[in-house]
Amino acid sequence: MEGGAESVATRIMVGVNESTIKGYPHASISSKGAFEWTLKKIVRSNTSSFKLLFLHVQVTDEDGFDDMDSIYASPDDFKTMNRRNKIRGLHLLEYFVHRCHEIGVPCEAWIKKGDPKEVILHEVKRVQPDFLVVGSRGLGPFQKVFVGTVSEFCVKHADCPVITIKRKPGEAPQDPADD
Repeated sequence: MEGGAESVATRIMVGVNESTIKGYPHASISSKGAFEWTLKKIVRSNTSSFKLLFLHVQVTDEDGFDDMDSIYASPDDFKTMNRRNKIRGLHLLEYFVHRCHEIGVPCEAWIKKGDPKEVILHEVKRVQPDFLVVGSRGLGPFQKVFVGTVSEFCVKHADCPVITIKRKPGEAPQDPADD
């Protein structure tokens, strides 16, 4: 490079989540689609010019009991549940990191807890990627009212350009809210 300046890789944050159908450690259809699209359409064979930043947000159940009606728990039980959730998240991220290493794309991956909309925006401000890629389930207007969409929220509020990748029609499960 001229003047001794180093080449700086374009940093792409990719929001990923687990499958609502298969659960951990399987990535959602939308997450895999967004990742594969990023590799195929942006990175292509120019692997050293990009760095992928994988963010997985674990949604904390309001009571922390994963939809159980009741539970007898000690403080150690809660520690075990937190450890189990972290391990599940790491297994999910392992898929994306492994694929990047196979093809030589530099990457980082981390897990945060909370509301995906708020956490993604916070991480975008903190990390300052060049842009954000998120999957979209392609919900209709009725479902959006009740489910809400992380991708739409990110498009409206993120401090960087956002690319949303819709699922392919053949990939959509019977219930579009599933992923």
